Amino acid sequence: MKPWAILCLCALLSACASLATVPRADTVLNDNLFKPASVRINAADVFALSEEMVHYADNDIARLIRTKGATSALVDALYNKQQLRLEYESAMTRNASEAFASRTGNCLSLVIMTAAFAKKMGVNVEFQSVYVEETWSRKGNINFLSGHVNLALSRSATDSRIGAIGDPPLIIDFLPPDDALGYRRKAIAESTIVGMYMNNRAAESLAYGKVDDAYWWAREAVRQAPTFLGAYNTLGVIYQTHGNLNEADRVFSMILEREPDNVAALANQSKLLRQLGRDDEAKILSARLTRIEPYPPFYFFDRGINAMREGNFQTAKEMFSREVSRAAYYHEFQFWLGIADLRLGDMKEARKHLTIALENGPTIADRDLYSAKLEQMKAYKGFRQN
Repeated sequence: MKPWAILCLCALLSACASLATVPRADTVLNDNLFKPASVRINAADVFALSEEMVHYADNDIARLIRTKGATSALVDALYNKQQLRLEYESAMTRNASEAFASRTGNCLSLVIMTAAFAKKMGVNVEFQSVYVEETWSRKGNINFLSGHVNLALSRSATDSRIGAIGDPPLIIDFLPPDDALGYRRKAIAESTIVGMYMNNRAAESLAYGKVDDAYWWAREAVRQAPTFLGAYNTLGVIYQTHGNLNEADRVFSMILEREPDNVAALANQSKLLRQLGRDDEAKILSARLTRIEPYPPFYFFDRGINAMREGNFQTAKEMFSREVSRAAYYHEFQFWLGIADLRLGDMKEARKHLTIALENGPTIADRDLYSAKLEQMKAYKGFRQN
């Protein structure tokens, strides 16, 4: 089965529709098709502070304000390694209190947590969509397209005592500093951040087979951020997965009316039209998609895996290398390229790619797995000597 594509995970990946054509969420929602959600879904929870967070702000952060000012105190208290010891983890998107409790989160979770503290302290926040190269990942039969967000903290009135009031805003980013500075950014509304959070939760619920919960998360996403077309795409995939093909058709058509070259919507609509028996229309969309993206996500990777199964390790290496050439730090591509090198006896290259996979694993479980694999590979003769 070919995977479906979903716009999700940390990023504003779809351009906003013009004000004259803002979608109306109520025209694409059908609550009667789904069971009630099994979890609480409320926009008010996204930035809400837990009692533990309030205590941390009133004590640990407050102690630093006299010498550092509110903005610098906030950053130091949250991101100094001697304080919270936050760790990047993309297994799920957390709200502010969840990220603080677990001390982990993806870029969107950590942005939300930081903003929640900033609001309490009276520090002005600006959310930003960062124009990084979009990356694909995959879980089961679903593709995920990811981008990046960060936030800027303006110097507050309390910073004036240490002469920092005229300084530029502090950019809080979870990319390496050199990388973060090199990308263009666009300010986005808080409502869009909330919509992105809801959309991520919808996609994550869908990936775990919780289709009803996924619908209610997506429903809230399009209600909170009606111009965020990525959430509509997720909603369409939910309908498609649930067997509501006409509803899915309506959603994907709405997206393509506004963005005719939206890759995710084109891929999903093309598959859907074949399910509906509208093969001629599907061919037209497939041809357009091929012109835009001749080699879809994981095209070479899948061929590399097949080559590995057949014992053709040189071909596998070539296929994995092509994926790495367009997604240099995607952990799974690097891991399998390392395995192909290992099978070919190139221990130096195998170690290099396995190390890159370890350094870029998106979850703690991934990093533990790659670390274990790397240790196992060191047992191979010649692994240490190259």
